[in-house]
Parts: sequence; C-alpha cells; structure tokens
Amino acid sequence: MDDKRDMAALGKAMYDMAARMYPICRSITGDGVRSTLKIVSQVIPLQVHEVPSGAQVFDWVVPREWNVRDAYVANSRGERVIDFKKHNLHVLNYSSPINATMSLAELKPHLFSLPDKPDWIPYRTSYYRENWGFCLSHKALLALPEDQYTVVIDSTLEPGALTYGEYYVRGELADEVLISCHICHPSLANDNLSGIALASHLARLLGDARPRYSYRFVFIPGTIGSIAWLSRNEETAQRIKHGLVVVCVGDGGKFTYKKSRRGNAVIDRAVLHVLSHEAGEFNQIEFYPYGYDERQYCSPGFNLAVGSLSRTTHGEYPQYHTSADDLDLISPRNLAESLQVYLKVVDVIEHDRIYINQNPKCEPQLGKRGLYGGVGATARPANEMALLWVLNLSDGSHSLLDIAERANMPFEQIKHAAKALLGCGLLRAAD
Repeated sequence: MDDKRDMAALGKAMYDMAARMYPICRSITGDGVRSTLKIVSQVIPLQVHEVPSGAQVFDWVVPREWNVRDAYVANSRGERVIDFKKHNLHVLNYSSPINATMSLAELKPHLFSLPDKPDWIPYRTSYYRENWGFCLSHKALLALPEDQYTVVIDSTLEPGALTYGEYYVRGELADEVLISCHICHPSLANDNLSGIALASHLARLLGDARPRYSYRFVFIPGTIGSIAWLSRNEETAQRIKHGLVVVCVGDGGKFTYKKSRRGNAVIDRAVLHVLSHEAGEFNQIEFYPYGYDERQYCSPGFNLAVGSLSRTTHGEYPQYHTSADDLDLISPRNLAESLQVYLKVVDVIEHDRIYINQNPKCEPQLGKRGLYGGVGATARPANEMALLWVLNLSDGSHSLLDIAERANMPFEQIKHAAKALLGCGLLRAAD
C-alpha cells in the first residue's frame, strides 16, 4: 500500500484507544472482553461471535464464564489493604468467589508478589484450575502485619460464553491474509492493548482500500480463542495464505519477528525484507511451539504461514506481565512506527507478483522510453538499477520479492520499477 497518511495522527488515535481500554478488567471470557470489543467496533464494523461454555473445541472445552464485580482484603479496622478497584491486577484472574475471615498465615498462600520487582504488581491467572488469590507489590506484602483479614472476591463462574470479534475485508482474491491479536489481558498496555489498537486501525485502513487479497482480522482470547476459532473455521483456514499475530507493538524496543513453522514462507520473507531495509537493527526468532497464538495457527494439522511481528517480544522486557506495563510504556510514536512497518509488509504481500520481460534479448533501450538518465555515470542511480534488475529477472519464475531480495533493494523501489516498465509495455503479468 502506498502510504501518504498522517502517521502522527494515527499514532495518537491508537494510543487514545489503548487508554480507553486500559481500565477494563479482561479475561478469556466475560463482560470485560465484550466491553473491549465494543470499543473496537467504534473503529471497524466488528462481527461478534460467542462460543458457549462446555463447547468442545478440539482437545479443549470452553470454560465457564468469569466476571468480577469487586475484590479486596481488609484489615480488622475495615481498611482495604488490597483493592481490586484501585488496580485490576490485584485479583488473581479467574478467581472463584470467596467471603471469609482468616489470619495472615492462612492468607499468604493466596498472595502473589515479585521479590525482584518489589514496587510492581504481578499479573497471574488460574483459568483452568479453580483457585482464588490476590496479587500485590512485594513491598505491600512485607508490610502486612499479623491480623485477622476479611477476604472478599465478588465474582461469578457460571455457564456463559467465550466471545471473540472478527472483521473481514473482501479483496479481489478469495485467498486471505490473517491478522490476529489477543484481547484477554487486563490492564497491560503493551501486552496487548497496543496490538488491539494497531490491528483495529490497520483493519480500518484496509477496509477503506481495495486490496488484492482478502483480509480477516480476529480479536480473540489467547490460546483458547484461537483454538475455538480454528475449530469453527477449518474450511476458512484453508484459504489463509499469509498471517501475522500482532502483539507488543507499543514499546520502544527493536522490532522482533518470529518466523512461521514453515520458516521460509512468503510472509517470513516479506517481514524480514521490510525490517532489513526499514527498521535498522532487529531481532529474528525461529519458530518454536510456545508464545502467542501463532503456535495454534502453526500446529501440524493446520501449518499456516503465520508469524508474529512485535517490538520487544513477550518476557523480554522487565515490565512484562506486571503493573509497570502501563500507558507510560507505550507511545503514539512507537505505535505509528509499528503501524508503518505493518503497512509496508502488507504492501509487499499485495504487490508481490511475477512478470515476464517482453524484450528479453539483451537490454531494451530505456532512454528512448524516458526511463534512463541522459548523462552517463560510473554508478547507476538506484531507480535505474531497479529497472535493470526487474528486466533481467522477470523471466516468469521470479516474483518482485525474489528480485528485491536478490538485488538487496527495498521492495518499494522494485515495485515502482515494475510499474514503470508495465507502463511502457516492457513487462506483462504472468498468467
């Protein structure tokens, strides 16, 4: 996609969207997910799906729906020493309800902190094993005196549904590009409010365009969401030719790309090509069967060409899964830079085609067609070298991405050269 958009305005819009979602307590099910999808629906016309609790999705079962209204620990004077209403990370996500009085010794096995990060609240979950608990800073834990504590978690675990959102952009081709992001984490800005905001705005930009591929955006709870989606969309999954999992795109770290299971799919090559020419230093990770939802899309029964493009990847920044992953960790500028990289990857996918040179016996005379400079030089300008590379390798077996990689030139230069050569009849699209 040729991008002439106001990236600063888009960066601010994405940041503002993340800020609106930040206070919501999300989980893999529940009203927090629905509230988040309502915000996404204000950017794109989202279709919302619900998979009922108890539904079999491959080897998994959709769990009961969890909602929490309040949670706290109060001392004997009635003062809340841990308060869910002050920060939703304070409650162990998916905690079962409790209303009891207990000693500090009885309470402590249900308290979680980070001794090496004493000022931060950790993010902890207990999705598939019934439990209850609270998270707090280690400083706050050490400051708790011996006392009788009132422990209240006003939550429900009841039959309900797993909720996810989907947005489809119809292109010229039925072949699809999948863009997936997880929506289950509570107040964690980089992981993954940044991904939700970027995916939403990328979807809106593509919805306003006329893409070659069709694009399917899914906003899903982590792991169980992608498993549920795949179980309900096996036929659709066969049309997915390229895909990316969007996560951790708001911090200022280096870009990181985790390859698909295939390792050398077009999406792998496209992302690495863009990063090599646009991002300066970046990190490249080979596929491994852990991480985010790419591991479900790349499971052997599907083996989709889906990688994951982030800034600093999960677990590699100190604020990961803590209260320090807040709105100060992300910025409009970083979000805009990440969106720009995603747009350039989309541009490669959209324009990577095979052409055939219509004048293959020796070089055609480009000067008389207005494509060559009039003054000879020892070193050819980049745009002229791009023309020569495209002509030389457009033999029906090399795509534009092949040519850009071979020439070690930005894809955009190769794309523009092909457009110029098409315009004067020296190229035609392969059948």
